[in-house]
Amino acid sequence: MSASARRGRGRRRGWSGWLGRLLLLALAWLLGVAGWIVWVGQRDQAAQADAIIVLGAAAYHKNPSPVFKERINHGLDLYRRGYAPVLLFTGGYGNGAPFAESQVARKYALQQGIPDSAIMIEAVSRNTRENLLQARKLMQERGLHRVIVVSDPLHMSRALRLSRELGIDAVGSPTPSTRFRTVHTQWRFLLQEVYFFHRDLVVRVA
Repeated sequence: MSASARRGRGRRRGWSGWLGRLLLLALAWLLGVAGWIVWVGQRDQAAQADAIIVLGAAAYHKNPSPVFKERINHGLDLYRRGYAPVLLFTGGYGNGAPFAESQVARKYALQQGIPDSAIMIEAVSRNTRENLLQARKLMQERGLHRVIVVSDPLHMSRALRLSRELGIDAVGSPTPSTRFRTVHTQWRFLLQEVYFFHRDLVVRVA
């Protein structure tokens, strides 16, 4: 083999070695992010607060979806245990929906015996960031400062990160159970949250 051929082979091996290292580093980073999301979702930080923010999820006409119902029930439980005197339900109108998610949550809470005076809603948001933006407006109007954010475990990391970004003094209390029960749905949810983690690093989504 000629000297030039040996040099060419050496360069190819060098590039493949660096590429392998970069792929391993990328994999380690993604696993670390996924592990962080799971870890945050397992921590219940519920403590005395001014309000409990229940993040919106799908509603079917007048009824909350199973996922949303889990969030609402957990918010009601925290309220009944005296963690905060106010429930703040978020979520606007889905495509073609006759009722906003927050309106459905309010109706459900009233049926469960929660007094109307303890419920606040916003009905214009369409995503997690908007949920929290609209919640912040209501908090500022009412002089509320510290809140407990309620959502699904795998969603909690993003919810708290956005809360910090928006200047909301928040702690998280994930639902003790989740409707994303199968391995397929849990992995899909986790991969989605890993994607949103990186998207939020480079772009602000309204």
